[in-house]
Amino acid sequence: MSAAPIVPATGYRACVPLECSANVTVVPADPPRDALVAFWAGPAGTHGVGWPDLGSAGEVELVLPAGRSLRRRRVPARMATVAEALPVLTLGSSGEGSASFAAWSAAALAGVGLVAQGRLLPARSPAGFGAWRVGPLTGADQAWLRDVAAALPPAAYAVPVAGSGRLRVRSPETLVRAFWDAIADTLVRTPAAELAVPAPAFAGCAPTAVAGSAEWLAAADEAERTGVRVALRLELPEEGDEAFRGVLQLRSAIDPSLVVDVADLWQTPASVLARLGESAETDLLLGLRRGARAWPPLAPLLDQAGPTVLPLDDDDLSDLLDEGATALESTGIDVLLPHEFLDDGLTVTATAGTPSPGAVTDAGLSLDELLELRWQPSLGGEPLSEQEMAELSEAKRAIVRLRGRWVRIDPHLLERLRRRRTRRLSTVEALAAALAGQLELDGQLVEFRAAGGLADLVRHVGELTTRGEAPVPAGLTATLRPYQRRGLDWLAQLTDLGLGGCLADDMGLGKTVQVIALHLHRHETGPAGPTLVVCPTSLLGNWEREIARFAPGTPVRRYHGGQRHLDELAKDEVVLATYGMVRRDQAALAEQEWGLVVADEVQHAKNPLSRTARALRGLPGAARVALTGTPVENRLSDLWAILDWTVPGLLGPLDRFRHSVAVPVERYRDPDATERLGRLVRPFLLRRRKSDPGIAPELPAKTETDVVVPLTTEQGTLYEAVVREALAKIADSDGMARRGMVLGLLTALKQVCNHPAQYLREPGPLVGRSGKLAALDELLEVILDEGEAVLVFSQYVQMCRLLQTHLRGRGVPSAFLHGGVPAAARQAMVEEFQSGTAPVFLLSLKAGGVGLNLTRATHVVHFDRWWNPAVEDQATDRAYRIGQDRPVQVHRLVAEGTVEDRIAALLAGKRRLADAVVGSGEGWLTELSDADLADLVRLGNP
Repeated sequence: MSAAPIVPATGYRACVPLECSANVTVVPADPPRDALVAFWAGPAGTHGVGWPDLGSAGEVELVLPAGRSLRRRRVPARMATVAEALPVLTLGSSGEGSASFAAWSAAALAGVGLVAQGRLLPARSPAGFGAWRVGPLTGADQAWLRDVAAALPPAAYAVPVAGSGRLRVRSPETLVRAFWDAIADTLVRTPAAELAVPAPAFAGCAPTAVAGSAEWLAAADEAERTGVRVALRLELPEEGDEAFRGVLQLRSAIDPSLVVDVADLWQTPASVLARLGESAETDLLLGLRRGARAWPPLAPLLDQAGPTVLPLDDDDLSDLLDEGATALESTGIDVLLPHEFLDDGLTVTATAGTPSPGAVTDAGLSLDELLELRWQPSLGGEPLSEQEMAELSEAKRAIVRLRGRWVRIDPHLLERLRRRRTRRLSTVEALAAALAGQLELDGQLVEFRAAGGLADLVRHVGELTTRGEAPVPAGLTATLRPYQRRGLDWLAQLTDLGLGGCLADDMGLGKTVQVIALHLHRHETGPAGPTLVVCPTSLLGNWEREIARFAPGTPVRRYHGGQRHLDELAKDEVVLATYGMVRRDQAALAEQEWGLVVADEVQHAKNPLSRTARALRGLPGAARVALTGTPVENRLSDLWAILDWTVPGLLGPLDRFRHSVAVPVERYRDPDATERLGRLVRPFLLRRRKSDPGIAPELPAKTETDVVVPLTTEQGTLYEAVVREALAKIADSDGMARRGMVLGLLTALKQVCNHPAQYLREPGPLVGRSGKLAALDELLEVILDEGEAVLVFSQYVQMCRLLQTHLRGRGVPSAFLHGGVPAAARQAMVEEFQSGTAPVFLLSLKAGGVGLNLTRATHVVHFDRWWNPAVEDQATDRAYRIGQDRPVQVHRLVAEGTVEDRIAALLAGKRRLADAVVGSGEGWLTELSDADLADLVRLGNP
C-alpha cells in the first residue's frame, strides 16, 4: 500500500534536529487525521521560545496547575497538522528539547514504524467517517505503547476530555494510540488505498461517511479485541528423520497464556473455544493471507481446506531463520523457535601464533614474520574436535545436530569452515588483531586470540609501563621530571621490542630531552646504530643546542646545505635533517642503516599520499618514534598516517580504516568502534597534557577569552556585498567548482572581518576601519603599560604586514616572523624578543605555530581564527610552556554577528573532541546546502 510522502512544512529546515524548548501536546479529532499537534510555552513562558516555524498561531485548551488545584486554561500555541508535525517530531531533538517534545518524538517514530510495517486496519470513527488505524498490535507493540505512555510528562497529555462535566484528561496510553491512528489515517490517504479497501471513505482526504453496511468493520474491530493471534512453531525432526515442520497455532487475545495447535482446534472443549472467539477459523485464514504476502513460503497453506502443518525444506528453513521470522512478525504472526536455539550457540575464534611459545626474544619478534591463521569453532565454550569440524563443514543446512543437540549455524560461518583456506598474517597484523580482540575477515569481525610467540609479544606490549623504571643514562646532563622518566621508560620498552610509537606530549613538556635520553639509553644498553632526526628547518638549531646541552660529547651533524654528507658516520652520532632534505635525498639517506628514526612535528607528514610521507616511509630504521603535540589535527586519518609510519600495518590499509573506524567514530560517535580504536592505539601513543595532574604543577594559570568586536560600517557594508555576490554564483554551481567558491567566500569574509584593507589589498589607511584593529590597540595599551609582552598570530602574512605598519606608525617596536625568514634570522628574532628588545611579536600561524620558546610573552592574541583548535593551541604553547612562570592570557578576536561568531561555538565542541573525533577543518562547510550556507554567513546575531 502506498503512503503519502511526508513533506516538511514551509520554512522548516529538515536537515537540522530541532532545539524545541516548547511543550508538545496532541489534540485528537474525528476523523483521526484532523488531529492537531500543539507546540506551547505556557502562561509563564516566553511566547514563541523554541517553537518550530510551522502550522499556524492559535490557542489550545489545556488542564494546567493553578496553585494547589488544576483548571482549564487556554494558552498561545502553534497548531500543526499531523503531516506538518511529523518531520519535526521524527527528526527528534538536538539535545535541548523539552521532555514532552522528546516523548512525542519517540511516539511519532514508533507510529511511523508501524505504518511502514503495514500494520493498518480500516475502521469507522465514532462520527461514522471512514478512517485508518494502527493494528493489529503484537505483544511487543503493546509493551512499547505502555512504555511510551509511561514516559509522557503531564504537560504532554494535558488535554481535557471533551463533553465531560468533570475536569478530566485523557490517559497517556489512549492519547498515544489516538496519535498513532492519526498518523495512519494521514499517511495512507492516497488513491492507492482503494486497492486495499475499494471505498471513497478510505482514500479521499475529506471526511466521508462509510456507506452501506459496516458490519465487516465491526467484525474486524471485534476480532482484534476478542480474537486470536496466529503463531508458527518450528518443530524439530524426530530421531532418524531430517524433515522440519512449521506447526500452526492460535493464541487467545483475551488470555495470551492459552495456545492451541490448529490441528487440535475442533477437539478443544467449548469453554476453551469461547476464549478463542467465534471467528477463530476466519482469523486464521486472514492471518495466513497477510503472512503469505510477507513470506511467500506460507502461501501453500492457503490452498488447503484445513491448514495445520507447513513442511519446510532446507531453503525455506534458512529463509525463515534469516529474514522470514521478522517478516511474519511484522504481520502479526509469531514465530516460535525451540529452546535449543536460545542456548549457547556455535562461535568461531581466529587464532595465530608462532610455532613455539618462546619465539619472542629480547630482540623482539620479527615484524616481517608471517603467521598462519587458524579457525577454532566452539560449542558452548568447548572447542570442537577435528572430526566435528569436518562434519560441520559438510553441513548442508542452517540447523545441524551436534553433540545431541540441534544447533543453528550462521551460514557465513559454515561457508568459512568449508573453505578453510590457509591465510597468513604479518606479525603486526596479528598483533593489531590480538590487541583489538577482533579480526576483520570478508567484511565481518570475528573474535581473535593470539597463541605461541605472538601471545608472548601481546603480553609484552600489554605490560608496557610508564613507571620510570628505565635507568637515566649516565651521559645525560639533565634532571628528568617524573613524567619524562615515564616517557623514557615507555620509549625504551617499545623500541627494545622492535616497535615504534608516538610521543604526543603537549608543546613545552620536553619531548626533545626524552628522545635524547632514549638515544643515550640505546647506546649504553647495547649496540645500536646512529639516530636520524627529521624536523622542520626552524628546529635544526634547537635540536643541535639541546643535544650539546643535555648529551655533551654526542657527535651531531646537520644534513643540510650544500656541504651535506654522511661520510664516516659514527655509531652513536645524531644526524639532523629537514623534511625537505628527506624528500630531496631520500635515496642517499635510505642507504644508511639507522638505529632510530625520529620525526619531530610529524604532522608535516600527516598526508600519507604526499612526497614527504612517501620519502619518510622509505627510510630504514630498527625503530621509529614520532613527536607531535597534536596527534589528531583535523581527522582520524592524521592518526593513521602517524601510527602507520611508526608501526606499519597496525591500523590496516587507509581505505579500510576510513570505512570501519574513521566514519563510525567521527560521523556516528560509535562507542564500540571508539573502544576498539582505543585498545589498539593505547600501547603505541603516549599523550600527556600540561593540565594533567602531576605533569607540570609549576605552570601558572592560563585564561582564554573570546573578545567579540563589532564591525565598522565599512566592514558591514563590504561583508554584505561579498555575501550577496558570492551566494548568487554558488547557487548556479556544483561539484568541485562550488566547493572552491565556498572556500573562497569564507576566506574573503575572514579578510573583511580582519580589515577592509586586507580584503581590498590596500596599504592603508588603517585607523578607524576595523573593529579588530581597534580592539587590538586597546589590548596593547593595557599590556604595554604594564610592561608585558605579547604574541599576535594571524594566518595571513599580508595582515601581519599591515599590523607591522600600523604599530610602526604608533611608535611600538615589533618583530615579524613569517615563512620567508631564514633560520639564522629567525633565531635572532627569538633571542631579541626574549631579551626584551620588542614587546610585540607578530607571527604568521604556519611559520610561528611550532618550535619556538617565547616565554617572555604573557599575552597571546589570535587576530583571526584558524578554525582548528589544535593548531591554535600549538601557537599558544609558544608562550605557555615549561619555563613560563607567569599567568598567560589568550585573547581570540571574533567579529560579532559574522561567520566567525557562529563558528566559535563549533570550535568549542571540536576542542572537547580533539582526542577522538574532530571535524575536517573548513572542508565540511563546502557541503552545506545553499540555505544553510546563507544562514551561516549572514550578517546578524547568531
